[in-house]
Amino acid sequence: MDRRYSIHMKAEMDVGTNRKAFQINLDHQKYGTFAEIGAGQEVARRFFHVGGAAGTIAKTISAYDMTFSDAIYGPADRFVSRVRLNTMLDHEYDLLLERLEAKLGDERAFFVFADTVAARSFKQHNESHGPGKIQVDLIKFSGPAFANIDNRLMSLQLVSQGLTDAVMFTADGEMVQPSEILHKKAILIERGSFRPVTYATNDMLEGARRQFLKESGCSEKDLVVLMEMTLENLLSEGQLNHADFLARVDILGALGRTVLISKFGEYYRLAGYLSRYTNRMIGLVMGVPSLIEIFDEKYYLNLEGGILEALGRMFKHGLKLYVYPMIDEKTGKITTATQVEVAPNLRSLFQYLIDNRHIEEIGDYQKDFLRIYPPAVLAKLKAGDESWEEMVPPEVVQIIKEREFFGYRAAVAA
Repeated sequence: MDRRYSIHMKAEMDVGTNRKAFQINLDHQKYGTFAEIGAGQEVARRFFHVGGAAGTIAKTISAYDMTFSDAIYGPADRFVSRVRLNTMLDHEYDLLLERLEAKLGDERAFFVFADTVAARSFKQHNESHGPGKIQVDLIKFSGPAFANIDNRLMSLQLVSQGLTDAVMFTADGEMVQPSEILHKKAILIERGSFRPVTYATNDMLEGARRQFLKESGCSEKDLVVLMEMTLENLLSEGQLNHADFLARVDILGALGRTVLISKFGEYYRLAGYLSRYTNRMIGLVMGVPSLIEIFDEKYYLNLEGGILEALGRMFKHGLKLYVYPMIDEKTGKITTATQVEVAPNLRSLFQYLIDNRHIEEIGDYQKDFLRIYPPAVLAKLKAGDESWEEMVPPEVVQIIKEREFFGYRAAVAA
């Protein structure tokens, strides 16, 4: 071999993706199919490009046209979806076994790699995945080899490692693509630490939900309710505590809630993310303290347009804030959303949002629940003060006791 060519190949193989693909091509055991639709053809191209693909690839297929795709894999409501991906995997793997098992089954480990990628349309500004950095918005391990893997922790890693903006799982712990759940739905979302979920947490959400349904005109089946935790919240103690994270998620699951984990510290970024998936009404549920934070200009120093830019981006899609009142422990005075004091230079802007009903008071609430604060509940729980049980729903009490979440110990309580 010419020495110059050898040096050139070595330099190219030093590139991470190329090197990995080349190593797989040299692994005699792996053999299978790459099946791609949408804008997913780049994966198979990479294996051909680095050389040695004959040792890895039995077949590649790219049913780019929807009619061809339906003819091969059957009809689907959405092409960039997990349902279509599973159909592709099953179809192509069955063909591998049918055509090659007798010949190569004893010496090769068959695989199917399938992907479906939405590319940016030239005609419209649709949600896309492929033009820039690839995002992985769902990861799921299944099968006997991964019996001890908790997919919720794997999803958390996607966010913490910067591979995606947000991940979602249902009450039963099932990983789902956000687009599967949010597509063309009205969305109501409550952000919190949920350490633990209290009566106030639920009261806030239910009060907002009743108003939201009335004002939006949508039905229950067209509404998605989400409980969101930010990565910033989960890192509040300096590092990710997996046991603590799973405790919060299990409690929300016991209450039948769908969970969103995001990296959006600012509300305007969360609003922008949700608006990718729907043109229906979006409502953010929060308490008065969070509303006060939204109108603190120090949080927007990184934006050229400051707080004006942030609020413009937050409310441009007709989003609404549903705000739970706050009570002063000493005086008993209740402060509602419209009574919040903001900086003098922001009063007109604040009043504009109130007058145009971008900010709504939650009027239907239980006054006694206003005095329930999760940190106080947690402190009582850890101290063995049984009065914490009066501040959270029965389902939450049960799961905390059974699994000894958040430092609860039966012996301490006794």
